[in-house]
Amino acid sequence: MPFEKNNPHRYTRKLKRPLGKMIGFRGYEGQSEQLKTVPNWQERLRQFVDQLICDLPKNE
Repeated sequence: MPFEKNNPHRYTRKLKRPLGKMIGFRGYEGQSEQLKTVPNWQERLRQFVDQLICDLPKNE
């Protein structure tokens, strides 16, 4: 049963933007375990992907 609105124990979103579809890629051996030790790795990876997309040349 979900919490009622304005309940102090109700889940609140911490992300500023909504999440989309899952992105997956195959890394090198051991990268998955090492990545999970990095603090806040998911948000940092999202920011890196945004930067990577912004760096693409515009095809006009």
